[in-house]
Amino acid sequence: MVKTLNETGDSSVTVSKKKTFFATMKKQKILYFMSIPIVIYVLIFNYLPVWGWTMAFQDYRPGRSFFEQDWVGFAHFIELFNDPHFYLVLRNTLAMSILLLIAGFTIPIVFAVLLNELKDSLFKRSVQTISYLPHFVSWVVVAGIVTKMLSTDGGIVNDLLVGLNLIDQPIQFLAKGEWFWYIVTGADVWKQMGWNSIIFLAAMAGVDPQLYEAARVDGAGRFRRIWHITLPGIRPTIFVILILSIGNLIAIGFERQLLLGNSLTREYAEVLEMYALNYGIGMGRYSFGTAISIFNAMVSIFLLLIANGVFKRYSNTSVM
Repeated sequence: MVKTLNETGDSSVTVSKKKTFFATMKKQKILYFMSIPIVIYVLIFNYLPVWGWTMAFQDYRPGRSFFEQDWVGFAHFIELFNDPHFYLVLRNTLAMSILLLIAGFTIPIVFAVLLNELKDSLFKRSVQTISYLPHFVSWVVVAGIVTKMLSTDGGIVNDLLVGLNLIDQPIQFLAKGEWFWYIVTGADVWKQMGWNSIIFLAAMAGVDPQLYEAARVDGAGRFRRIWHITLPGIRPTIFVILILSIGNLIAIGFERQLLLGNSLTREYAEVLEMYALNYGIGMGRYSFGTAISIFNAMVSIFLLLIANGVFKRYSNTSVM
């Protein structure tokens, strides 16, 4: 009898939820209609390409139909994990990803805080505009600028160091593999710092100004107002961006490494996406390249779930 009542209760709750959903959908039909193009776009460009993952389990040959391909199971994954070069590439990817996460996440926050403290609105807008501009410059141009600045022939960095008597001879920065990670990190921070600070500035604009006035009356200095009002006020935004950044930890692209790297720094410059490009697409091993991409995606999903679970448990902040 109890089971019958529970089942009846559950079914009534389900029906109620369905009625509520359709009632909300009917009430907001214009919003649902406006979202249709976005849903179609996401389905076409984000979900349909996942069908291509089947190539990783085939010995894919162009020109053959799907049913004519030879299925090899996890052979390409086994080959990937048995390749010693894969672990070198994974080391480079993780090292640069962690450096980019630390510098590319903290420096925009500091920059946004400093901008938020400026009182001269004209100067503040000017600095914001100048800091945003590098984001719209392609990596080809940025790589050219970095290469010229670090050049031994008229490069501003070497000229400055020699002029200050810090070094005797110009240094070939781009020929030193052990410095490559830091050069890439510095170039990325310069390019993206202003753009990444926008969301933090928007969050700071939502902090109640009366809190600053009350803290100022209580004798709190500028640093204490930043520490006890500004940063706690944007804490949810910081956590959400950090979760998403951790989820994209190894998806760092390959443009920076490809354009700034050379034969002397290849041991430190090659990342997973370059590895997929060179040993997958470049050699016509499409199935092997797809296996590398699946590994990237699975690690990203795993890191996102872990980061989301940790932050949800200890700070009540999550993206899912």
